[in-house]
Amino acid sequence: MIDEAALIAAARAAAVNAHAPYSRFRVGAALLLTDGTVVTGANVENASYGLSLCAETVAVATASAAGRLRDIVAVAVIGGMDRDGRATGTDPVRPCGRCRQVLNEAAGMGRRDLTVLCAGAEGDAVERHRLSDLLPHAFGPSDLGIDP
Repeated sequence: MIDEAALIAAARAAAVNAHAPYSRFRVGAALLLTDGTVVTGANVENASYGLSLCAETVAVATASAAGRLRDIVAVAVIGGMDRDGRATGTDPVRPCGRCRQVLNEAAGMGRRDLTVLCAGAEGDAVERHRLSDLLPHAFGPSDLGIDP
């Protein structure tokens, strides 16, 4: 069972640590692992924009560094414009295409379809998706002849 409110709250707390001096758009992500552990990440921007990291990618890399990449079952993503050091806004934020691909790789390793919760930095609106719906016909290890 996914405690959606707790996972979204963890993503909102992570957004506080976002480094977003250029876009001023803070994003937080929280991954739920099979044993109930929550791993978070926040976006990290760079003056060389292509080197910036999305919150979801940071969280996935953190899970991977802990040897837990196969254990991801759900992700919550929130975001909003920076106002006085915190993210604001009620419109749900969805993972970008790159993050959907990164999440797909982890999902394949765990042989599961991830639950993706999308919310704004504030408010109660939550979109619930399956990763396979957000990234249909995904490219993955099997396309390279590899069994994850």
